[in-house]
Amino acid sequence: MLTTYLTRTQQLLQYPIAGQQLYTTPDLTSWINEARGQTAGEGECVRVMGTLTTTVGQQAYNFSAINTGVAATNGVQGTIHVRTLHYGVASGQKRVTSRNWEWFSLYQLNNPVPASGPPTTWSQYGQGSAGTGSITGAGAGTLSSGSFYLYPIPDLAYTLYMDCVCYPQALAADADVEAIPYLWTDAVPYYAAFLALDSSQTEARAQDAQRRFQQYTQFVQRARAFANPDPLKWQYQQSQDPAELARYGIRPQQGQGGG
Repeated sequence: MLTTYLTRTQQLLQYPIAGQQLYTTPDLTSWINEARGQTAGEGECVRVMGTLTTTVGQQAYNFSAINTGVAATNGVQGTIHVRTLHYGVASGQKRVTSRNWEWFSLYQLNNPVPASGPPTTWSQYGQGSAGTGSITGAGAGTLSSGSFYLYPIPDLAYTLYMDCVCYPQALAADADVEAIPYLWTDAVPYYAAFLALDSSQTEARAQDAQRRFQQYTQFVQRARAFANPDPLKWQYQQSQDPAELARYGIRPQQGQGGG
């Protein structure tokens, strides 16, 4: 997949003379990987049902402790954020309710004698990724900041099942597994071209960079629209609610309606 990304990005950059490169392959690869991280974050398109085993008496956990599988097999490097959380019970699972941190701090942490038992609520605290590896190849292992809390404090080693939005491993060779699904892969070269053009620091190239960024945004939006199923498709993230204008009392401009 890396070769495909390189070829498409080079086409978007329009090398003027055959055989003459304006940007080196290592630079293009770095920009492609950065673009992949941004696409995975914005599109929320890399999803894994991660697992984590709680420790008795431990309330806070880092995203880096979530098992999202082997990167060499599924292309997933780590977690960006968690959408839902369940814990295993009997032969099934039980949902743990998500709360914002202010609510959780007031009603759960504000307790001199905290309860222990199976978790009923959870809240994200630390903002950021799992920090296992780095999509850009810089600062690997130093970016672990994402975390969450459970309440009550676990009294047993519960297995948590977590719907994780993840970021992919950096691509270093064409055989490396790509976790980003099609159609979001179509957006990656446009963001990589934006980064390349923006690095030139000339007015003309800066304008070209903004055009590529707009195209990237369009591709991400189209990928989300295409991926959502027809039944209740507006309930999914990043989808515009068709009734949003009416709720805010905004009327379409004259001449834009039918008839």
